[in-house]
Amino acid sequence: MLGLLLFTFSMAMIIHSGQGNTPWDVLHEGVVRTTGLSFGWVVLITSLAVLACWIPLRQMPGIGTVANTLIISLAIDPSLAVLDRLAPDPGLVASVSLALAGIVINGIATAAYIGVRLGPGTRDGLMTGLVARTGWPVWRIRTGIETVVVVTGILLGGTFGWSTVLFALTIGPVVQWSSWKWLAPRGLVG
Repeated sequence: MLGLLLFTFSMAMIIHSGQGNTPWDVLHEGVVRTTGLSFGWVVLITSLAVLACWIPLRQMPGIGTVANTLIISLAIDPSLAVLDRLAPDPGLVASVSLALAGIVINGIATAAYIGVRLGPGTRDGLMTGLVARTGWPVWRIRTGIETVVVVTGILLGGTFGWSTVLFALTIGPVVQWSSWKWLAPRGLVG
């Protein structure tokens, strides 16, 4: 639960920084702009669509998968509201700090909630399923997924910036080479 809440807050930190959303959030924001739905609803719908991609990868959802989908969908809008209230218009230094800290915290939180082995989040299940089926390293799979998602998000009008690029290029290594490797399942890091 703590890993999922930390993950959600790290998402909100990056979004609130205004320096460019995470690749998935570029996509989420593009869908928000296209449909007018709330961020939380778009995260839920996207999670369910990605979960359908698990079928050919023979991934099995767990209680953690369900918790991931529900907690992040329910907590993202309140997290954004808290940050907007605490720092309604962060300056450049605060914005850059929010983005950088958000990326690091996101990687650590990802390793934490995957590491309890109650089932990965839908997006991470896609990643681990592709790693299992291809034998490619986590960083390569994760970077590839993030790149496809961000391009789609940009086409839908999502916010893209330097932190989007940094996230896409570094989140895989942050998850894989986290100093808390014991948090990640065997075979995920190596």
